[in-house]
Amino acid sequence: MWWPSTLVDVSFYRALHEPEKRAKGKLSRCQFFVVVIVATFTYSIVPVYLFPSITALSFVCWIWKDSITAQQIGSGFNGLGIGSFALDWITMSSYMDSPLAVPAFVVVNMMAGFILILYVLIPLSYWNNAYDAKRFPIFSSSIFDIDGQFYNVSRVLDDKSLTFNEEAYNNYSKLYFSASLMYSYGFTLASFTSSISHVALFYGRSIWLQFVDSYRHQMQDVHTRLMKQNYESIPRWWFYSLLFSMMGFSILVCEIFSDQLQLRYWGVLLACALVFIFLLPEGVMMATTSSEFSIKLLLEIIIGYLQSGKPIANIAFTTYGSTAINTAKYFTMDMKRAYYMKIPPKVMFLIQIPGSLLACVVSFGVQWWTLRSVKNICYPELLPKGSPWTCPWERRSFALGVTWGVIGPARMFYPHGTYSIIFIFIIIGLFAPMGVWMLSRLYPEKTWIRLINWPVIFSVGSIVPPATSVNIWSWFIVGLIFNYFVFRKFKGWWARYNYLLSVGLDSGAAFLTIFVIIFLQFRGIYGPDWWGLEMDDHCPLAHCPTTSGVIVKGCPMIN
Repeated sequence: MWWPSTLVDVSFYRALHEPEKRAKGKLSRCQFFVVVIVATFTYSIVPVYLFPSITALSFVCWIWKDSITAQQIGSGFNGLGIGSFALDWITMSSYMDSPLAVPAFVVVNMMAGFILILYVLIPLSYWNNAYDAKRFPIFSSSIFDIDGQFYNVSRVLDDKSLTFNEEAYNNYSKLYFSASLMYSYGFTLASFTSSISHVALFYGRSIWLQFVDSYRHQMQDVHTRLMKQNYESIPRWWFYSLLFSMMGFSILVCEIFSDQLQLRYWGVLLACALVFIFLLPEGVMMATTSSEFSIKLLLEIIIGYLQSGKPIANIAFTTYGSTAINTAKYFTMDMKRAYYMKIPPKVMFLIQIPGSLLACVVSFGVQWWTLRSVKNICYPELLPKGSPWTCPWERRSFALGVTWGVIGPARMFYPHGTYSIIFIFIIIGLFAPMGVWMLSRLYPEKTWIRLINWPVIFSVGSIVPPATSVNIWSWFIVGLIFNYFVFRKFKGWWARYNYLLSVGLDSGAAFLTIFVIIFLQFRGIYGPDWWGLEMDDHCPLAHCPTTSGVIVKGCPMIN
């Protein structure tokens, strides 16, 4: 398990700390990093401040200004993104790891999943009007009522208890998805089961042998033996102390605030049990492909069946489970980073505790400050056109919370729901890796067969939407150029500079964004007033319905 994303940090730290003599006519690694970060900082003023529309150049929409179908096909933000592209690094790397840090086979698998969901399944469902898809946008992470309007959750919630009001729900409307969100849920479910199947088939034997060797203290890896000879191992009681103290504290909070959180002690224990089950397959996939698999949707489904109509319980349960598994994965990744850098394991363990506490305080403070400072944040319909404060991830989380926490999976999916077909993806995900495994056994000389990775293919569903077509296409093109063509033709340059280029691009764009927000935008200083100042793809009709009888603001009537 090599954890590809850690190599970016390792390359960066080595460039900063290892002495290096610059070859004549070449840049040292540190000099190269400085050049990249300065150049990126300078260029990023264009997409961040002067010309935000460069984040999604959708030429199809410019040509067919009055056609809903053309704009659905060409929109980079709200459509299929045919012919749309970006000239902005933040757009390319905002929803996934840097495309420079992901292996080429992962890039290709991700793109295969993206093409399958966006250019096969969504068009087939939408233009055949499956599940009344034409009443809603073709690409959206929002939830809707039968009239094509945003779903008004307050109409189906009890004001005092914040629980589901079935009578109000029956008098209002069922909840509906866009075609994109429906398949996003399906692909996400398939990624869970396919990751278990894939890891069991391709890594099950090696995992078992490593477990046996570890239990017998027979470490075969030379680097592991050297680390154990030179550094003390982390005592197991450190892990147990942290685990049981945090579990106890979480249970105590749920019991004291049971009325507010709508969750009891058993919810914490169940969340921890699910983390224990899914940590290994998710960790293996992250360690071998740099792809993340969130169990958030699975947690919401389970608690949705157990406590239907209690949205706060759904949020609390999901938060406990998803935070625990993410922390475990990133802790393991940090220990691997320490392994590469020869940092003592005890030191790495101890530094994570104050680091996690500091991150919580800073994150909470920044979010609190932002919510109080930005008017109408996370309400796109109330924000100025092209505003960056639309909160795409938060809106998707809101849709998940309403779907599974308020309405409940029994009403939305199985057994009484409109979208029960989505659960078929659980079976598809379970069996899909078996075909690849059998082919790899039948044709062992065809090494490319083992590179077909169904969990990675399905993982696109967890980010699309809110990740848009222009995000994915830009990411794919850059990733393929550097990790396939540059890697094959200029391997020496790639090995020396590729990961530093990734860090430099990320850092330069981040510093410029912080500078613009704090010193310019929060003081009311904006770029020149022209059409390119809007962070928009200028496809105003892409979100419109294409069936009669649905009235949406800004959209033409369909007869």
